[in-house]
Amino acid sequence: MKKLILITVLLILSNITFAQQNNPDITADEIKDHITFFAQDILEGRLAGSEGAYEAGDYIRDEFKSYGLTPLFNGSYFQLFNFTEGIKLPKRNYLEMDINGKETKLKLGADYTTAPFSGDIVVDAGLVFVGYGLTVPPMQYDDYTGIDVTGKVVVAMNSHPEYDSDKSMFDMFSSYRAKTSNARDKGAVGIIFVNGHQPEESDILMDVVYDGAMGIQDFAVMQVKQEFVDKLFEAEGLNFADYQKEMTDSKKPSPFEFKNAKVKAETFVDYTEKTGRNVGAWIEGNDPALKDQFIVIGAHYDHIGWGEKNSRYGGKDRQIHNGADDNASGTSGVLELAEKFATIKDQLKRSIIFITFTGEEMGVLGSSYFVNNPPVPLGNIVAMLNMDMIGRVDKDNSLTIIGAGTSSVWKDIIKEKNTYSFNLALNDDGFGGSDHLPFTQKEIPVLFFFTGIHEDYHMPSDDVEKINAAGEENVVKLVFDIADAVDVMAERPDFVKVERKEMPKQTRSKIKTGTIPEFSYQGTGYKISGTTDGSPAQKAGLLSGDIIIKFAGKQIDNIYDFMTAMGGISMGDTIELVVLRDNKEVTLSMELTE
Repeated sequence: MKKLILITVLLILSNITFAQQNNPDITADEIKDHITFFAQDILEGRLAGSEGAYEAGDYIRDEFKSYGLTPLFNGSYFQLFNFTEGIKLPKRNYLEMDINGKETKLKLGADYTTAPFSGDIVVDAGLVFVGYGLTVPPMQYDDYTGIDVTGKVVVAMNSHPEYDSDKSMFDMFSSYRAKTSNARDKGAVGIIFVNGHQPEESDILMDVVYDGAMGIQDFAVMQVKQEFVDKLFEAEGLNFADYQKEMTDSKKPSPFEFKNAKVKAETFVDYTEKTGRNVGAWIEGNDPALKDQFIVIGAHYDHIGWGEKNSRYGGKDRQIHNGADDNASGTSGVLELAEKFATIKDQLKRSIIFITFTGEEMGVLGSSYFVNNPPVPLGNIVAMLNMDMIGRVDKDNSLTIIGAGTSSVWKDIIKEKNTYSFNLALNDDGFGGSDHLPFTQKEIPVLFFFTGIHEDYHMPSDDVEKINAAGEENVVKLVFDIADAVDVMAERPDFVKVERKEMPKQTRSKIKTGTIPEFSYQGTGYKISGTTDGSPAQKAGLLSGDIIIKFAGKQIDNIYDFMTAMGGISMGDTIELVVLRDNKEVTLSMELTE
């Protein structure tokens, strides 16, 4: 029996430590071994803050230790940070309708739901029907025309009058968030959504899922089933379906107050917090004049777990999303580079940081935290090389490198070091949804290596069997060659600010402010990490770290409020905005331009 237990333990240990049989060279076999560990089912998709992510973080730490690397964070390999992982609706949520003196208590989850972005508030108020709940200045359409909703709870239908059109100006004003902000700005204390009686629209309540931003402060947001709004209309001698059809056909607002009904409600949303861990180590350089400069080599090691968020999988059964390419591949690249550079540490001029981030899939949380809480002076970081999805080199040997214009030296270095015959696609700007972005926003030259989107992206089928380990070996060797070239440069790479490429004109608003979001911010207001050159935001005097709390007379609790407020302005307008700067309110003026 003891022998059987010993054999079992040895098998387990061999499974979790096989990649620690270190080979100083960058090899396809070792890359495959690392990816096999990260993409195994037992880690359950490495969702940030999960047990699987912690196991992955421990593995990375142990690898760094085995290479003899120094812990990056004051003697620890881990940089901890808290983040909002999700939401729950506590049992104290309550909704009661009084219709013609008859009280009806609705059941949470069956008859109604509190919206995931609702504020915490107790209300006892009358009800007002506001059609679709829209205010659309460009179309001179306002569902609040001629009605005072101050202190009331409004009832609003989903969608908009042109719900059957693929291209309607109503679309950008019709989200739950936009309608909620509009109701609050009109003076209401709450909003109740209801699915209308449009053809083929099922009466399903909204999902209670955290959307990455805080809720609307002190404002109740709910959704009820159609049958309860049908009863509200019946108490007024009206038919809900007929009323909606008339409004939709005429495209004319027709709000009214429910004279025979009122509502009592208590809305509460609990935010669930988790702790994420960036894993980092470093090698000190040897040149007295250059060793205080740092090259950062990074990747994210988290993925999307069981597909709770951002999955492209449409099946009904829950499945683990192992994320072999996204981004076990990039994480394996960091480990291979750390091991390789450790063997030549005595030759290095500059210092090198090896960092694996968590929370990228939730909005570059880990890398944003890193640049805002750097273990070394941020100004001493001379370059950031990011690897995300580098494991699927195709038959054309294609490789995309984003950020190639963020330094004047990049393209020459890339051309010189591409001895692997990659068919390169270079993108100048340093934007894009991966961990290089926060570094770009801090004006640090970046390169983001990427072998492309594929059919297994954010699917349960992104497994190790589909990895091209030999192709990834060449990608990682190219990253090594570029990092090595930066290490020996006499001068640090300069930073070049590249304007982000715009979307096609037919799909974007002509008006822009030039604000750059601080993606990791989870407080009240819209926090920016910077502004684009020559933009209205820059000209208005907005600074990195400012939190916009009012814009064009609208209260701004989150980025969604800001986007909604943008819909109500016109080219050439000069608007007033209020920001929190060092905990003090600062009022600025901004002229909107194309």
